[in-house]
Amino acid sequence: MRYLPLSDTDRSAMLARIGAPDMDALFRDVPRAAHVKLSAFNLPDMQGELEVDRALTKLAAKNIAAGAGPFFCGAGAYKHHVPSAVDHLIQRSEFLTSYTPYQPEIAQGTLQYLFEFQTQVALLTGMEVANASLYDGSTATAEAVMMAQRLTRRGKAILSGGLHPHYAQTVDTVAGLQGEIARSAVTPGKAEDIISLIDDQTACVVVQSPDVFGLIRNLRPIAEAAHAKGALLIAVVTEAVSLGLLESPGAQGADIVAAEGQSIGNGLNFGGPYVGLFATKEKFLRQMPGRLTGETVDVDGRRGYVLTLSTREQHIRREKATSNICTNSGLCTLAFTIHLSLLGEEGFTRLARLNHAKASALADRLAAIPGVELMTEAFFNEFTIKLPKPAAPIVDALAKKGVLAGVPVSRLMPHDKAMENLLIIAATETNTDDDFAALERALKEVL
Repeated sequence: MRYLPLSDTDRSAMLARIGAPDMDALFRDVPRAAHVKLSAFNLPDMQGELEVDRALTKLAAKNIAAGAGPFFCGAGAYKHHVPSAVDHLIQRSEFLTSYTPYQPEIAQGTLQYLFEFQTQVALLTGMEVANASLYDGSTATAEAVMMAQRLTRRGKAILSGGLHPHYAQTVDTVAGLQGEIARSAVTPGKAEDIISLIDDQTACVVVQSPDVFGLIRNLRPIAEAAHAKGALLIAVVTEAVSLGLLESPGAQGADIVAAEGQSIGNGLNFGGPYVGLFATKEKFLRQMPGRLTGETVDVDGRRGYVLTLSTREQHIRREKATSNICTNSGLCTLAFTIHLSLLGEEGFTRLARLNHAKASALADRLAAIPGVELMTEAFFNEFTIKLPKPAAPIVDALAKKGVLAGVPVSRLMPHDKAMENLLIIAATETNTDDDFAALERALKEVL
């Protein structure tokens, strides 16, 4: 752990170098109303490295790690087994120390695996081209909306009520200034009527499948309705393992696919770093955000890899770039590629089938508990149940029994009272029959 505090002498030297007489002058452009005194944060005084290490370790110990007991949390971040070979390979020095390749000619190894990654993503999503990753699924979704707005020259984006609320908030923050962001009704566990909202001003329709409640959506009728009005369909996937079993978004008519790839090769990591997947049709290639690796040949006819269409990137095009993305989630992308390569097509399909079987078995057990109602009609490895009382206190009570029982919908939609009894539960290949029994037993006790 690095802990390098500045002394008063250091601060004075830095201020003198940049020509600022004091700290107030350094922050003079920040409105006074936004200034907060350090004392307001209730932080302890400066301490030595050993004391800080002890204090932070004590704070970290308050967390219950995903591997500490039965774990059923999902809602956009999933606990899957990552083979030890993945961590071993990504920590090889030539990978771990390699930075995003701005000079392609000296990063052939990195560019090659990015090319392989793009191929994998295109195959999984059923699309023609994919980029070399974005930061995460939510920002990939926002970029997809802005891309659709550029392509259609319209501003209105319709977001499904089943889109993860955090993704919807990200879209509103990032793409909201370019046009209207509309949201269809939230119908937990059932498909809402989003088609009726599509009009001649619609740039895109954003639909998640499986959605935040776990519901598998049929994208075909939505794609047909959107295309009839000149709009694009953006398919969002938060659980990448589902692509091993469900029909690909591309095959269902999606024009752009934005997804979170954390489930493959990457641990939960308390929320990050993650890896955004982005794929589209070839005819939309020049409006796609992010970097793209292409295959070529050198002067001797040998195969090589380069960054292509880089003029879209902000560090080259400035304000004329298609987005402010000019990098990719390199190491997470590598972990994704290695894990998927180890699984292979057959292994990936088996993994997906195992996830679905685990979730189906758990859903049957929980639905048999008096007072518990299964809300999700068709699901992959995640579903929503309705409890006879608010879900958040139930989850807290189960956590005290060592069971992390899922994500209360009230955490994602805190202002909607109709959601407070709903609980999102995910089951993956990591869950055992003992885990199921522990959840079932503990839930019966607290209800």
